[in-house]
Amino acid sequence: MTKIKIAIVGMGNCASSLIQGIHYYKNKTEEKAIGLMHWKIGDYEPSDIEVVAAFDIDRRKVGKTIDEAIFELPNCTTIFQENIPKSDVKVAMGHILDGVAPHMKDFKDKHTFLVSDEKPVDVVKVLKESGAEILLNYLPVGSEKAARFYAQCCLDAGVSFVNCMPVFIVSDSEWSKKFEEKGIPIIGDDIKAQIGATITHRTLANLFKERGVKLDHTYQLNTGGNTDFINMLSRERLDSKKESKTEAVQSVIGEKMDPDDIHIGPSDYVPWQKDNKLCFLRMEGRTFGDVPMDIELRLSVEDSPNSAGCVIDAIRCCKLAIERNISGQLTSISAYTMKHPPLQYTDDEAAKMVNDFISGKEER
Repeated sequence: MTKIKIAIVGMGNCASSLIQGIHYYKNKTEEKAIGLMHWKIGDYEPSDIEVVAAFDIDRRKVGKTIDEAIFELPNCTTIFQENIPKSDVKVAMGHILDGVAPHMKDFKDKHTFLVSDEKPVDVVKVLKESGAEILLNYLPVGSEKAARFYAQCCLDAGVSFVNCMPVFIVSDSEWSKKFEEKGIPIIGDDIKAQIGATITHRTLANLFKERGVKLDHTYQLNTGGNTDFINMLSRERLDSKKESKTEAVQSVIGEKMDPDDIHIGPSDYVPWQKDNKLCFLRMEGRTFGDVPMDIELRLSVEDSPNSAGCVIDAIRCCKLAIERNISGQLTSISAYTMKHPPLQYTDDEAAKMVNDFISGKEER
């Protein structure tokens, strides 16, 4: 079996969880593989993914092999697979652009980015020489210029793009057309968690709708202690993130709520939480006879492994598309694993569409 060769930009907590997972499931069987939505996609198991190139800008990671870099600060996610085989792939110096917010310098070294003084590499050259088929984008929220830079590098290198952060590229018709014209499949935008704040909120919103309950007010407040939450303290970097999370919930309601009645977004940085995210969710509605009711929920999840459970399916579906010569937006897996896909579907519909795509019944 050939490997699925991937490159990663941003060797943070999400990359750490994904790489740990690739090796964690290597010696598992389908019956004992807890935490996967699909054990096999096509002929590919999780361990059939191979990281052949990596980019970062932190001096504690640049120049180190990926098995070392994923455990360097400021990474703080749970280590569930300590034994990572020695890799010969070294983390290359990426292009910063707007990837590091100015306020990040105000935090302790162990919590924030320490920018390397290495010269950025030729990303297109590295992608081509590595043999990468797919690039995962794990850049920080608000990295608008940097995300588009790496998307263009994928176009130039003929590499697929899985956009795990909220810059709208796959869901942008102009960008998606470029990839379609080049014959390259793409997945995005903004990765969901397996069981996280957004999908839980969507499920409850859909329940309200299906049971005839009018949703009047709702909020979703999140706190965490990783670099993502530090980065998002800069409110000007949050526009696309708030839009992505809000649309993911509103799309299942069937009507747009007044902005005064819905608030969804990151709230605060709590250092000791590390990669644990707390979601505080409230929904107020009216049932039969306009009688009021409300739900309050507290959700605690380890943020990065939660997203890796979705990315590992997105990678394998992207590989199937490459093998089948499908180009442009992959609508089914995007709707299933992303908050801001090109086309929104309910989670049940998206799950069925993905299974149909895997079996070959659905084109994309």
